[in-house]
Amino acid sequence: MRTWIALIIIAMGAVSLVFGIIFIVQAGSARQQVADDIAPLTLDQLDAKYDEVVTKYNAMRTVEEPKIQAGQAAPSTTYNYLTIQKTGLGLARTNVGLTDFTRTTGIIDIILGMGLLFGGALHVQRKAT
Repeated sequence: MRTWIALIIIAMGAVSLVFGIIFIVQAGSARQQVADDIAPLTLDQLDAKYDEVVTKYNAMRTVEEPKIQAGQAAPSTTYNYLTIQKTGLGLARTNVGLTDFTRTTGIIDIILGMGLLFGGALHVQRKAT
């Protein structure tokens, strides 16, 4: 019975190790996809550009939004452009954060998997002696 438990622990460790490797690889390719999608803007410039767009958007919103809500005017082209740009850059920032989280999860899975493999192997070895 103890051998079966050790084998289950080893199997869980192997699965965790494989998932960790898959997560890291997928996070790297997803991060590259985000970088390709926002080119010529680089990932290092993403936060600064987003903050710049939000500042412009908020300034324009305070002027235009009351007129739009009152039905006195339609949104300007610049207002629409800033809204779309803010949304797109915000989604890109979210995707970058998600890829970083996925990479971190992969690292944790690898560490956990190695621990489970080691623990299961120790359990089998202790049973044999």
